[in-house]
Amino acid sequence: MKNIVKLILLVIGTTTFAQNKNAKASIEVDGVCGMCKARIEKACLNTKGVKYAQWSIDTHELKLIFDERKTNTELIKNSVLAAGHDVQEQKATDEAYAKVHACCKYRDKDVKGAHEDKEKS
Repeated sequence: MKNIVKLILLVIGTTTFAQNKNAKASIEVDGVCGMCKARIEKACLNTKGVKYAQWSIDTHELKLIFDERKTNTELIKNSVLAAGHDVQEQKATDEAYAKVHACCKYRDKDVKGAHEDKEKS
């Protein structure tokens, strides 16, 4: 009987502490420039538990390392959305998007085109 109780306590203890201190994730985030990059990364790094955030202007991929005991990808996505950037299948509110700089209006085709032209030259 004591062995069964010890086994149950061992299983419960192991599953309780199984959260990863260095979980990795990748999220698609819309943006067009270096200012977007800084804003996206800052929003992530200001989220408790995020240790690393790097967003690529070319691929729109946000790479993360975070402590699962303190945060999760949904909370990180919410921070990015609050900063005014769309993530995968969720759009930032119009109020949050309105706060991004005029050159960062990634939903505007003219702004996107202007950034693409800069990259080509």
